[in-house]
Amino acid sequence: MNTLITQVRKELKQNSDAKTRESFQRFFKEEVKFHGTKSAAVSKIARENFKKIKDNNKEQIFAWCEELLQSGYCEEAWVAANWAYSLRKKYTPGDFAVFENWIDKYIDNWAECDTLCNHSLGAFIEMYPEYLEKLKNLTRSRNRWMKRAAAVSLIVRARAGKYLEDVFEIVDRLLTDTDYMVQKGYGWLLKEASKQNQQQVFAYVMKNKDVMPRTALRYAIEKMSKDLRQQAMAK
Repeated sequence: MNTLITQVRKELKQNSDAKTRESFQRFFKEEVKFHGTKSAAVSKIARENFKKIKDNNKEQIFAWCEELLQSGYCEEAWVAANWAYSLRKKYTPGDFAVFENWIDKYIDNWAECDTLCNHSLGAFIEMYPEYLEKLKNLTRSRNRWMKRAAAVSLIVRARAGKYLEDVFEIVDRLLTDTDYMVQKGYGWLLKEASKQNQQQVFAYVMKNKDVMPRTALRYAIEKMSKDLRQQAMAK
């Protein structure tokens, strides 16, 4: 096994604690693998170890990211996502296929999905907006995390008021999906988009509220005024 990966895993285990281990699983409905390390500690471990490898080429670092992802441990996936995002200035068009493969093969919970997609895949899309159509095509996948990725990859940019029409197109494609993780993902996307475009998002919600699952609807209107929330929730 690579000594770098061995060191990362050793540090994650050393920084785990009983309280975090006991509480970790309650955030997930599915069974997840975890060391029990707080997110702040994971971020520090990722940063400190990235300093040791930053002069390696991107392909080598991506290979180490994939080795971490293969373990199935949440914290190791977070380290991989941190390293991948740290390389964002070096992204090239072919990296979309890398991220797509990681999501399809290794991601198995919302925390891993969101950590990778909010930042790495989102940054890639902002750098290469011509790949928005490929991102939208993830909505056709049978993999729940691929479908969620289509939505949550635009979270940071939607929060800043960007890609509103693309947000609505992605949500259109996921609107009646029966998977609650997909519903929460696109509901969250609408919520973030509403921070800069509340009127447009509210109009979209009102237009589609009769078919939008209540889980997604509640997420979408969470930051709106009480009056708007009541209108949206009314039968």
